Amino acid sequence: MNAKVGEIASDVGSTPQAWNSGIFNMLRSLSETVVLPIAAAILALVMCHELIQMITEKNNMHDFDTSMFFRWIFKSAFAILIVSNTWNIVMGVFDATQSVVNQSSGVIIGETSIHFDRLIPGLEFQLESMTIGSLLSLWFQTLVVGLTMNILSICIFLVTYGRMIEIYVVTALGPIPLATMGSSEWRSTGQNYLKSLLALGFQAFLIMIVVGIYAVLIRNISGAADIAGAIWGCMGYTVLLCFCLFKTGSISKSVFGAH
Repeated sequence: MNAKVGEIASDVGSTPQAWNSGIFNMLRSLSETVVLPIAAAILALVMCHELIQMITEKNNMHDFDTSMFFRWIFKSAFAILIVSNTWNIVMGVFDATQSVVNQSSGVIIGETSIHFDRLIPGLEFQLESMTIGSLLSLWFQTLVVGLTMNILSICIFLVTYGRMIEIYVVTALGPIPLATMGSSEWRSTGQNYLKSLLALGFQAFLIMIVVGIYAVLIRNISGAADIAGAIWGCMGYTVLLCFCLFKTGSISKSVFGAH
């Protein structure tokens, strides 16, 4: 459990490229060779629809204004620029959010390891003074808690790795939603995509806050005199940690209005 909690900071503090370069390069190749041509076709349809809308708004060219073509050309060029640089835009978003995470890591993250010999003063003396029945009861409790901790370790793994896989999947499809940015009717798709990127990026910051709170709570157990109480207290805080880690995604999306 100590190792899993300690890995959270390093995992969420990594950019998609640094976390796994093999997956990153594979998805970048797929995005540029498979997804980008589809996005180009969607962009062509979107801009043709936009031109038709601009013409019909001028009463079928009875109120003709040549400036609208310049506006359309500018919007088309801007949309092409966005789609052709999708990967740079997406990576720029994650680089910006990861810089926030890395700057805050020194302030937020504290000691998260659980060492009962440090948390409970005179642990060895207390164990020696306990009866056989009390020791058996304590052993059974630690057995249950240990099994629960292993399950919670898997939960932490699912949160951290699941977030990174979600980032890779969302990133690979980036050119398609950004192809709608040039349309006044469909640009909400691209805007929501950018909100989703920001939500995924700043989810790492929320994870760091949750782990920092967990570190403070663990340190507060140092005044516990009861061994069993300290064990169950640590497990309770770890359950709370897992619950909050699972909630960080929905909280981040609600903050940025992504759906």
